[in-house]
Amino acid sequence: MKNLLMHFGFVGGTQVVIILVVVLVLFGGKKIPELMKGLGNGIKEFKNATKEESNDKIEDKK
Repeated sequence: MKNLLMHFGFVGGTQVVIILVVVLVLFGGKKIPELMKGLGNGIKEFKNATKEESNDKIEDKK
């Protein structure tokens, strides 16, 4: 049981390959760059929002 809990949640190389193949089959080769671009934009917006929030907190303390 302890050994099972140690490996729970870790993704190995084989699992990553299987996930990539499934994503490729589901979305197709042409759609993947669009999905990655959207994901990148979402991450960028999230970082900007967290920076703005931290700047607002700093200004409130002054």
